[in-house]
Amino acid sequence: MSDWIKTIAVSELPPGRCAEVSVAGKPVALYNVGGTVYATSNVCIHRGGPLGQGMLDGHDVMCPWHAWTWDVRTGENTANPSLRIPSFEVKVEAGDVLVRLPD
Repeated sequence: MSDWIKTIAVSELPPGRCAEVSVAGKPVALYNVGGTVYATSNVCIHRGGPLGQGMLDGHDVMCPWHAWTWDVRTGENTANPSLRIPSFEVKVEAGDVLVRLPD
């Protein structure tokens, strides 16, 4: 299993907000939903839109380019759950958000 990688301070990601980070060279979007942080790929599979710039509504993020919506907990598309974006493990430790990518 890969290592946990420090991304940003949790204070930089207030509840209800998204952020874009790079984790081991991969574009990752972070989301704070009521104090719980989630991570997915930052790339919408529809046309490559930046999900970390999207609008967060509860557990759903809307891609800013074409309004495709994804559940940040699972990576499932809200209209068609057979479509998915990668989601990643997250933990908050010592005030930092850490992400673990799959091997």
